[in-house]
Amino acid sequence: MNRPTAVATVLVDDERVRVTRFDFAPEAETGWHRHAFDYVITTLTRCSMLLEEPGGGTRTVSFEAGEAYRRTEGVEHNVINAGGFEMSFVEVELKQ
Repeated sequence: MNRPTAVATVLVDDERVRVTRFDFAPEAETGWHRHAFDYVITTLTRCSMLLEEPGGGTRTVSFEAGEAYRRTEGVEHNVINAGGFEMSFVEVELKQ
């Protein structure tokens, strides 16, 4: 499927952290990627995410604006906006 690409805007990138804002049009995706660092996501809007995972699995997760969660390095996936509205979140990667 040919989807639009989410817009990634790096806000901070130094020796300790990388902070990136992601903005998704409806059906936009990040593309497949593997997280090299532990990271924290804070949602700026309501987010309905379809996660494509290795091996062909998928799952949908939803968050309200202002929620946060943490994941460990090594997560591999493609994140797709599964909602009919724009969604945005900030990702903080912990380099140390």
